[in-house]
Amino acid sequence: MQQDTTGPSAYEPRPGRPAPAPAPEPGPGTAPGPGTAPARPARSRQPQAGGGPPLTYVRLGERPLRRLPQLFAGLALYGFSLAVMVRAALGINPWSVLYEGLERHTSLSFGTISGLVGALVLLLWIPLRQRPTFGTVANIVVLAFSADLGLWLLPADLGPPGRIALLVGGIALNGLAVAVYVGARCGPGPRDGLMTGASALTGRSLRLVRTLIELTVLAVGWLLGGGVGVGTVAYALTVGTITQFCLPLCAYRTPAERATAATG
Repeated sequence: MQQDTTGPSAYEPRPGRPAPAPAPEPGPGTAPGPGTAPARPARSRQPQAGGGPPLTYVRLGERPLRRLPQLFAGLALYGFSLAVMVRAALGINPWSVLYEGLERHTSLSFGTISGLVGALVLLLWIPLRQRPTFGTVANIVVLAFSADLGLWLLPADLGPPGRIALLVGGIALNGLAVAVYVGARCGPGPRDGLMTGASALTGRSLRLVRTLIELTVLAVGWLLGGGVGVGTVAYALTVGTITQFCLPLCAYRTPAERATAATG
């Protein structure tokens, strides 16, 4: 997604022209001549205080026994948390609204629809020049099974106190699950890759692109009959904060990153 910056610099001399001689550096105690910019202090390469943990993709062969269990646990928790919010029946996240709406018009289960939609979203990666990883495929498969399992295990038609408890617990579990599976750094899920790819292609911010995608998905799901309620608003306002709080505890760091953090 990054642009190639390895080409020749615009400041290199053109063929046939001699390279300009470098200007002499002033010695100690010598004032800079007219038109000479004062020397700038070297920039520190230490990480900024309060910066988030590294979340870029790390090759699968690096400590798989440490990262793969984390990936699968996070995805399973994420799918189960979607089922918890569905059983709360107080409103669900935008993508689940779409799944629920499609469920009303097909004979497919909630989890199966989530897997099929994830596979269809991968087709949108092609013009965005995104490439799926192991984590992308695992996202589709594990979420589909864990969501259906959660709906099978959890009782329906609970009273108001039980539904409120499910909503609060589902949102908290969802935020934690995102931090766990994203922190494994095995690659983005289909929906995350759609967001990052569209942002890179259009030059728009991730926040704007994600907002537009979520609003579009929410509108389509609502038109299909998906449930929208107070839980949808509560999810949108809180899940990001929960994920951000949990990420530093869950994010995998390479040996080089740990060494840099220790010396920085």
